Amino acid sequence: MRMMKLVTLPCPTYLYIPPHIHKIQASSSVQKSRRAFSLSTLALIFSNGATSSISWANTQVPKFLELPNSGGVKALDLRIGDGETPLDGDVIAIHYYGRLAAKQGWRFDSTYDHKDETGEPIPFSFVLGSGKVISGIETAVRSMKVGGLRRVIIPPSQGYQNTSQEPLPPNYFDRQRLFTTIFNPTRLANGEGATLGTVIFDIELVSLRHL
Repeated sequence: MRMMKLVTLPCPTYLYIPPHIHKIQASSSVQKSRRAFSLSTLALIFSNGATSSISWANTQVPKFLELPNSGGVKALDLRIGDGETPLDGDVIAIHYYGRLAAKQGWRFDSTYDHKDETGEPIPFSFVLGSGKVISGIETAVRSMKVGGLRRVIIPPSQGYQNTSQEPLPPNYFDRQRLFTTIFNPTRLANGEGATLGTVIFDIELVSLRHL
């Protein structure tokens, strides 16, 4: 007999399963559709047979934890890596899926969409500690291991401070939409900065190289 349980997942962000990652599967339909689902809505969990005895008391709801000395960056590890942990000065390669907390979680960029001539996604590379990317991403990867996947909620103070910080959407119109939202003077004057500048990233630490 099939049983249905409703679990309220915290945090107004989105669940995204990168299409090439098979170790993290919410369900086969999620993987095939590649859709983003709101974590603030109800998730349906089905069980039968031996799993039908799972009780509410045993249901673990994932929680975001604030990273130490991060300026308010909150993280949820979706997969723990088994490789090295990066150090300042290392060349880092990551895949990411970036969204705004505003505009209903609009996806402004994803490296999974940046393909080479063979159709493989191209990671984004940077030197850790160089200041090339927004602070929240540097903070997030410092405590990850290669192979790990982490979702982070980055507050405005650790996000985009200007229009030259990376990562940047390659599409001009996406860049314009991103920055006209984050740096909207009228809405900032109305005290909406905390919402406008909050960004959410799923980050996969692909590799690192010591210089």
